[in-house]
Amino acid sequence: MKVVKDNENKWSGYGLRIFLNTLSHPFEYAKVLIQIGYEPIPPHPSKTLLGKPALKLPNIFQYVKHIKTVDGLSGCYRGLGPKVCGNLISVVATQKMIDYLDLNRAEEEEDTHVEENRKQKFLKCLKGDVITHTTAIVISQPFHVITIRIMSQFVGKETKYVGIFDSIGEIYRQNGILGFFSGLIPRLIGDILSVLLASGLTYAINKYLIEEKELQNYTSAAICMLSSSIMYPFQVVSNCMAVTNSGLMAGSPPYMMHYNSWINCWTDLSSRNQLKRGSSLLVRYYKGPQFVAGSKGNIPLLSKDKSF
Repeated sequence: MKVVKDNENKWSGYGLRIFLNTLSHPFEYAKVLIQIGYEPIPPHPSKTLLGKPALKLPNIFQYVKHIKTVDGLSGCYRGLGPKVCGNLISVVATQKMIDYLDLNRAEEEEDTHVEENRKQKFLKCLKGDVITHTTAIVISQPFHVITIRIMSQFVGKETKYVGIFDSIGEIYRQNGILGFFSGLIPRLIGDILSVLLASGLTYAINKYLIEEKELQNYTSAAICMLSSSIMYPFQVVSNCMAVTNSGLMAGSPPYMMHYNSWINCWTDLSSRNQLKRGSSLLVRYYKGPQFVAGSKGNIPLLSKDKSF
């Protein structure tokens, strides 16, 4: 009976994940377009909170509205299929690895005041987190690449990547086997560093500053948000690498340089102060050169521009 109940809980968890992915997808879609540097709506004169003149970019809701205007409501869900598939495969792989490493038992072990035991439990859980995250990302990366490229077709209105199977063939034609893992390294590095930072800070804070169990739960959530924010540039670089040299307009000049490596991409975006683009979704300001007016929107020049 317990096994049946556990299976039911797992499937209900999968269903909830699919529902939340579907609900948030239009906003994730718009965020990806911002991360790869596409700004179809020109900034308008405004003022900062301090009253200084500034050029304001559309917020995430206005961006989603623009996508809906161009492609309709169904267009707001471009790339949802491979995204859901990738997430589900990631969840299943994570659960299988947790069962294999027997991490659930480590979590359920009673706390002890013996410092050495606490440290051993922390290191075991940290090792398990790194292994499960690595496994999930590597297995799901091909679906992530497909999702990003399908979304990026909004820029040039292409139809090269349509559905999972057609996209697999197109990626192989464009980039070979390695194309399925475009952007894997920065994504993997960012995620692992985020796990290490969050786990280390949470352990230190809960050990030396906070003793209440309830407050420790809030500490973990807050630290995870902080670490994700610090490692956010890796996400931007990863998505750019998934698009560059893909045969899409979004991955070619003047929209994007052809990057030979993720380090080359990082260096270029860093020089233009673009590593954090998309991190602020409600209040976004643009500082830099003018746009090049084009028939398919406004094309930012590949120079030292800044958008937030």
